[in-house]
Amino acid sequence: MKTIRDEVGAFVPYEPVDVAHAQGGPLAGLTLAVKDIYDVAGYRTGCGNPIKLAESPVHRTSAPIVQRMLDAGAAFIGKTNTDELAFSLNGQNMHTGSPVNVRAPGRITGGSSSGSAAAMAAGYCDLALGSDTGGSVRAPASYCGLYGIRPSHGRVPLEKTMPLAPSYDVAGYFADHAEIFQRAAPVFLGDDARPRSLTRPLRADDAFAMLMSEREAAALEGAEARIASVLGAPRPVTVAGEGLETWYWVFRHIQASEAWQSHGAWITGHDPQMTPGVRERFEFGRDLAASDVAAATARRASMAAELEDMIGEDGVLILPSVPSIAPKRDISGDELQAFRERALAILCISGNTGLPQVSLPLAVLDDCPLGISLIGPRGSDGALVALAVSIAGAG
Repeated sequence: MKTIRDEVGAFVPYEPVDVAHAQGGPLAGLTLAVKDIYDVAGYRTGCGNPIKLAESPVHRTSAPIVQRMLDAGAAFIGKTNTDELAFSLNGQNMHTGSPVNVRAPGRITGGSSSGSAAAMAAGYCDLALGSDTGGSVRAPASYCGLYGIRPSHGRVPLEKTMPLAPSYDVAGYFADHAEIFQRAAPVFLGDDARPRSLTRPLRADDAFAMLMSEREAAALEGAEARIASVLGAPRPVTVAGEGLETWYWVFRHIQASEAWQSHGAWITGHDPQMTPGVRERFEFGRDLAASDVAAATARRASMAAELEDMIGEDGVLILPSVPSIAPKRDISGDELQAFRERALAILCISGNTGLPQVSLPLAVLDDCPLGISLIGPRGSDGALVALAVSIAGAG
């Protein structure tokens, strides 16, 4: 197994264990880092928490999606740090530290797939597995200047993976090069059930309105022009007639409720010391009224139907990945929370509907990366990646 000199705090310091992989295949010659919520044969699964790590057995088999990548020839190089129980968007963990974002010095990597994004940006691997419940691939991809995908919900198997909020949880991956992003897609995603032609561009004006200022909008103009050079001028649309804040609260209620169902008994039994903000988010889910969760669930179903009707079979929705470049590492807690909520109002569009989204590293502001995203029809994941790669090559 390749030995990495980790200078950015990307990897969990496990004793290295060789993990078998195919010597040939579509991913042969590529290296793979894996977020420490997936089981990997020969390793524990720590989930960003020292008690979880102590309780974990050494696993004899890997999670199916990890094994899929190994069987395709990717060589495992290590497990990467994660925000605690994957319940954060910031990449800051009081137990394991905060990985360094080499693409935006002094700024966060984003989370919860923080170590995977940091390792990828630092050039330690060719591919890195993350997960995305509320934005944990898409936000770090934008902050670290990477390609990242949140697949259609249910597209990629999640057995032997720590759950957070199962109706939102998906596996995702990062790449630093469009060619490798494309190369991994058939392995990671499998084939689309039928051919797709994504030719009808739509611009999510209400998502662009969530940008922090006109500076971000100006920074994204070149990326929008590149997309238009491939797809033509987009039609402006409004995703959420009642406002994206409503979509955000639907997401918050359902996600928090499911997160408490996944981990509440463990938290109650262990009373662990947790990273600021994480425990509070779990307890928010604990204290929700069942009627509020039921109402959010019903509204979510109608949201999904509305957006699927808008996108149809051939549409592609264009939107910013996040409201701005990565926040500074020393930003105040209140400021970071406000930014997190604004980011989630954009990120929850894909989460609430279960539609696939890719983030492309096509913009820069203040010498820091800023991503733009595409959302496609359910099940169009392979076509969406191919379109993203085509756009990336159009510059």
